[in-house]
Amino acid sequence: MRQIALSLSLASLAFIMTAIWGGPLLRILRHFKIGKIIRVEEPGHHGVKMGTPTMGGVMFILPVLMFSGLLNAVALIGVTTSGVGRSVLLPMAVMFAYAVLGAVDDWEGIRGKRRGDGMRARTKFMFQVILALLTAYALKYLIEAPDLYLPGFFFEIELGWWYVPIAAFIIVAESNAVNFTDGLDGLAGLIAATAIAAFGGIALMQEQWYLARFCFILVGALFGFLWFNVHPAELFMGDTGSLSLGAVLAVIALMTGQWPMLLVIGIIPLSEMLSVVIQIAYFRWTGGKRFFKMAPIHLHFELLGWSETQVVQRFWLIGLMAALIGIGLSQV
Repeated sequence: MRQIALSLSLASLAFIMTAIWGGPLLRILRHFKIGKIIRVEEPGHHGVKMGTPTMGGVMFILPVLMFSGLLNAVALIGVTTSGVGRSVLLPMAVMFAYAVLGAVDDWEGIRGKRRGDGMRARTKFMFQVILALLTAYALKYLIEAPDLYLPGFFFEIELGWWYVPIAAFIIVAESNAVNFTDGLDGLAGLIAATAIAAFGGIALMQEQWYLARFCFILVGALFGFLWFNVHPAELFMGDTGSLSLGAVLAVIALMTGQWPMLLVIGIIPLSEMLSVVIQIAYFRWTGGKRFFKMAPIHLHFELLGWSETQVVQRFWLIGLMAALIGIGLSQV
């Protein structure tokens, strides 16, 4: 009970920290004119978002890294004999690395030679894979995360060396899935916060105290970010936030060993990613026809007539129910 209270208290502090420095960050982004560029193929009403400050992922990433680093400072510098506290260094490093990659992509799309497009897809994907392989190796051989837990099995399922490519695939896939989800005001933040809170709850039930604290610090910081990101958004997280959120969500799930629950708890990012895959495959197979009106799937529902807030609220309700089901399944 004490650990639950501590985790929730840390979430509250992270929310306050993030919300306080949100205003100054907004002024900095506006001063340097770091604004969103809307693609011409997006729904027409998205044009009003042109110029809205982006790269806002910095708003929650920096407080999370600073707060988690200070909270675990004793364990991180090796004063204690336990390596459990130092295990949070991995999700922190992943968050930072993917944030840097996303920031480069955002900056390239705003001020670089590929203005409006960002980094080349192959280049970005290559870096994602390299970072994911390094992370997967660290999960397996450095912090010795559990390979796999499945509902109904009361023991760890060993995957051997297969764990590394599987884990790397999950990290890359989830990073891109949350990136696809980031398209409407508050959508990616709400979905990611719900999923991370769910895995934080699983970590608490598995007595992974350090990981649980990290999860709830991140959830609190995301709520602080959402204060400025809900409709009508004052800023967007950009790839700086979405790539890092997806990657760190995958790492958290892998550290619990309950990563199959991403198929349930992360149903919205999964659906967003699958909609893009289906749209591209169907377009090529039929020689130009579209399966959805537009992909990712949240744009499809907008073009069906749902308002932006309806899409976000309904997707979040599905994500919330899926998170509750996922937590239940993880304890079967």
